[in-house]
Amino acid sequence: MAILGGNPKDEPLHYGEIFGVWQFSTKSKAALSGYQAFMNHAGDKDLKKIIEDLIDQAGREIKEADEILLANGIPPVPALPERPPADLEEIPAGARFTDPEIAASIAASISMGIIECSQIIAISIREDVGALFLKNHGLKAALGARVLRLLKEKGWLIPPPLLIQRPEGD
Repeated sequence: MAILGGNPKDEPLHYGEIFGVWQFSTKSKAALSGYQAFMNHAGDKDLKKIIEDLIDQAGREIKEADEILLANGIPPVPALPERPPADLEEIPAGARFTDPEIAASIAASISMGIIECSQIIAISIREDVGALFLKNHGLKAALGARVLRLLKEKGWLIPPPLLIQRPEGD
């Protein structure tokens, strides 16, 4: 039997898959820490719900990526310490992230995560790795759509230049 046949979990990871999964785990741990900090700063209840969902999703992504790494003898980066809850009113105004800043930051984080998932999907030859990141890609896209809707509803979206008046055709 060929080395790349049969059960995908029995196939070796190639170096690109190793680095992609390791990097994804590392970035997800940093994102989780940031989301926990944002939870302490957020005041809007709709934004807080999205942040809760991002925290849950990041936790699942870390667990799944670290399982792949450990199953293949690769030590993942240690998790960052959990952030304790803080009272929003005790954070000085000059040190506090505003809700629009938080929403813009998580939108950017989700966008970068979608791109990273796409890159891992594209380089994967192990079906289980590609399928995992395809799943994560879809979940991130759904969360991104929720954030976009929130940005529009709250008036927090800063769009790029819009082509309102189109040039007349020939």
